[in-house]
Amino acid sequence: MTKVLVLGGTRFFGKRLVERLLQDEQCEVTIVTRGLTPDSFGGRITRLEADRTDAGSLSAALGKGEWDVVYDNICFSPNEALEASKILAGRVQKYILTSSLSVYDFNPHALTENMFDPYTYPLQYGDAGDFSYQEGKRLGEAVFMQEAAFPVSAVRFPIVLGEDDYTRRLHFHIEHVRQGVPIGIPNPQALISFIRSDEAADFLYWLGQSDLTGPVNACSDGTAAIGDVISIIEEITGHKAKIVAETDEKDMSPFGIPESWYMDTTKARLAGCRFLSLAEWLPELVRTLNAAYEHKA
Repeated sequence: MTKVLVLGGTRFFGKRLVERLLQDEQCEVTIVTRGLTPDSFGGRITRLEADRTDAGSLSAALGKGEWDVVYDNICFSPNEALEASKILAGRVQKYILTSSLSVYDFNPHALTENMFDPYTYPLQYGDAGDFSYQEGKRLGEAVFMQEAAFPVSAVRFPIVLGEDDYTRRLHFHIEHVRQGVPIGIPNPQALISFIRSDEAADFLYWLGQSDLTGPVNACSDGTAAIGDVISIIEEITGHKAKIVAETDEKDMSPFGIPESWYMDTTKARLAGCRFLSLAEWLPELVRTLNAAYEHKA
């Protein structure tokens, strides 16, 4: 049996990861949860209750357990990374950190893993509130790569989309277009990467069985300009979008980046991973989400 621990497995792609793991009869799954979000896993998993941001709480919940693979979807600070490295030293065979495209600065070229090097990045310590999201993710990676006594992979995901996206980022655009509300987009020509929530879960599952370590980019094949995403929404909804460079904060696009921000996945593909085609699934997802609004109308 493969013993798997998941930190953050009760919603979005973390939940999908647990569902994917449970399809593998060789996986024995434990999740760490604060006990605030109900799940549908029933007796198929073991639940440990802890506050991830409290090292004492996490240590007590984990006890003396040992795991073959640990998935960490909820690390946002170097302090959290350091405590996990200490608590699990000698007790895990592979640690997979969910990181982010955000570790990279904007760039007109495809972003490769060596454009941010966590092995040499200067360490600082603090809690999530002490840093920007970008810096918290950078330092989290750096602490694990430089301090952990076990093999670590840091998965750099772009924006994750899906029907189950609780942040409703694609929903935001569909709603604004349907309602004729202006959307703030500084640069409609900026290119961006995406990945679907089930694809993200499948990648994490695949990585847990691979020998790949270090930072690794993961996104769907292909890129999309923000303006192209809006064009897809316009075609499917039958409504014309109102695009402006600036507007009230609440109406600024969650995809509204000033410059291109997209990743190269050569490292993962050379290791044997295959990704979905963005051009195929993005219109399909927009149709599915829009149909829900049509049904309500």
